[in-house]
Amino acid sequence: MKPIVAVVGRPNVGKSTLFNKISGQRISIVEDTPGITRDRIYADAEWLGREFTLIDTGGIEPYSRDIILSQMREQANLAIDTADVILFMVNVKDGLTAADKEVSAMLQKSGKPVILVCNKVDNPGEPPLAMYEFYNLGIGDPVPVSSVHGMGVGDLLDLVVSHFPDDNVEDEDEDVIRVAIVGKPNAGKSSLVNRLLGENRVIVSDIAGTTRDAIDSELVKNGQKYILIDTAGMRKRGKISEDVERYSVVRALAAVDRADVCVIMVDATEGVTEQDTKIAGYVHEQGKASVFAVNKWDIVEKETNTMRDFKDRMLEGFNFMMYAKSVFISAKTGQRVDTLFEEINRALEENSKRISTGLLNDVINEAVAMVQPPSDKGKRLKIYYGTQASVKPPTFVLFVNNSDLAHYSYIRYIENRLRSAFGFEGTPIKFIVREKGEKSTKGASV
Repeated sequence: MKPIVAVVGRPNVGKSTLFNKISGQRISIVEDTPGITRDRIYADAEWLGREFTLIDTGGIEPYSRDIILSQMREQANLAIDTADVILFMVNVKDGLTAADKEVSAMLQKSGKPVILVCNKVDNPGEPPLAMYEFYNLGIGDPVPVSSVHGMGVGDLLDLVVSHFPDDNVEDEDEDVIRVAIVGKPNAGKSSLVNRLLGENRVIVSDIAGTTRDAIDSELVKNGQKYILIDTAGMRKRGKISEDVERYSVVRALAAVDRADVCVIMVDATEGVTEQDTKIAGYVHEQGKASVFAVNKWDIVEKETNTMRDFKDRMLEGFNFMMYAKSVFISAKTGQRVDTLFEEINRALEENSKRISTGLLNDVINEAVAMVQPPSDKGKRLKIYYGTQASVKPPTFVLFVNNSDLAHYSYIRYIENRLRSAFGFEGTPIKFIVREKGEKSTKGASV
């Protein structure tokens, strides 16, 4: 499970610049999060071999001092709730402000590691005297950086990863299926968890989340042990910024990373929203087995083709996840909840499926014979053979003559042929296209 690092601070102190420096300018970048979300509030990055998720809490509008402070408080609350390490950013040129002091006090009470980042120290050498004013916050030594020029960012990241938990995580029970219940606020996540736990009453124990403040619940159904990773803490606190709903995506990240299967809840009374697609996009990019749970189906007015029409709208909204099954449930009444478990088990089985090299190449050769590979300037793509490299998700390596000729559309065609032959319902498939003799890979999740 990747640690989460949140950047908090006043407007114009350089939060977004630092975020872009770490995530977008190749400081050991792993990958940006899915292109499905355009507002880039989070990115996956790496430093010294340690992967982490970086959260940018920017975007607050400075209408007045009071509003700035209230929005900063909310940022701090979000960071406290979700992050393993908090970067509290200040601007040396502005000096210490009352808002800095108040937010600093909130962060210290959280018990989370807080690193004071003093930005806009743009000149090498001795830090400016103004920086020493920030010792009054009582957080510790300010770390001088220039997010624009990148100075001090390496030292900052060294300090960040020093706060990460050890890689030696406790042994996990392989017989346990970890299920993350994710979705936007008020989709019914809490109701579903309560329904599952209340009906089965075979709760072994309540387990505190390892690095999150969430609570995991353990239950047994039909002899199978499950851990439900409840992300139901995604709630609005009073009347706060509209941006808060965006952070339900961030709060789901840790749960998705820990899960074997993700249940993506959709509110049937609202249909598919942009927020739903963002959450689903992250699940897809992480290669997780998944099931859509369309909740509140009991209160939807039905006509002859109501379910079919809703499925069509879901296929349109989640066109990148057409492999995932949808179960129309009511967490309130228990309608089709048992079916949901059947789909969870099936999706995980498909996510772990292995195909022999012989069978795989039979299907690939048949696909190539039916539809000729693309060509460019008289040179045609040739697929020599394929092999399965790993599972969770099923990952296939295709050895070809020229990887540049392996257009996305043709790889998608190969994927569809594999799905027709072997199923893979409920799981994404990843392809790595490699030229013969090539050590590095060129991969794509489709």
